[in-house]
Amino acid sequence: MIKNQSLATFGGGCFWCIETIFNKLKGVEIATSGYAGGRTAHPTYEEVCDGNTGHVEVVQVAFYPDEISFVELLKVFFKIHDPTQINRQGDDIGEQYRSVIFYHTEAQKKISEELIHSLNEAKIWSDPIATKVEPIHNYFAAEAYHQNYYAQNKETNSYCALVVRPKVEKFEKVFADIMK
Repeated sequence: MIKNQSLATFGGGCFWCIETIFNKLKGVEIATSGYAGGRTAHPTYEEVCDGNTGHVEVVQVAFYPDEISFVELLKVFFKIHDPTQINRQGDDIGEQYRSVIFYHTEAQKKISEELIHSLNEAKIWSDPIATKVEPIHNYFAAEAYHQNYYAQNKETNSYCALVVRPKVEKFEKVFADIMK
């Protein structure tokens, strides 16, 4: 990790979409697809998809806090997925798709819990936020073919075209001011 760089780790459905969006933000060095929070070491994509490892598909974001704050990353995170769904995002169903913030510091934990409380109080969604805030553990980068998956497969993969592309396009409109 480079000096003055921090890490944030988010699970909010399929990592292909989330990784793509975080990699477009100013102040983000790199967003890496991976797995976190499970019971097994170095799980494969297939093992995680089977839903028996306890791992979540996540994106670990290496960012520069002097360029983009953790709070700004959280605001993007809450805008790009439905944090009220339990163990799913749309048609992606299972514990591996749950909404979670894996904190790296006590400050991240506090900020996350305070924002969730504020969003619930504001009744932004009709249902309460289901996003969990947990300490980071058992993080492993996903296989190489998952990194930058959307960029490499947006024209050939139907999931990318039908699910990821609309989310990315919405993000680009809403967050144009903080994109690279």
